[in-house]
Amino acid sequence: MCSAEIISEIPKLSHEARREIMRFLIEAVTESAILAENDRRALERFQALDQMESADEKNGSR
Repeated sequence: MCSAEIISEIPKLSHEARREIMRFLIEAVTESAILAENDRRALERFQALDQMESADEKNGSR
C-alpha cells in the first residue's frame, strides 16, 4: 500500500483510530530522534578513541 492510499483512508477512520495512528507516528519520530542522537554520540566517542590510539602509536606507547 502506498502512502497516497493510506492517506486517503485516514478520513474514514474513527477518531480513536486516528489518535492511535498519531500516537504511533509521534513515538516513531521520537525513537528515531533518540537513535540518531545516540548514533551521533557513539561516532564522536569512537573518533575520540581513534585519535587517542593514533596519538599513542605516534608516541610509541604501544
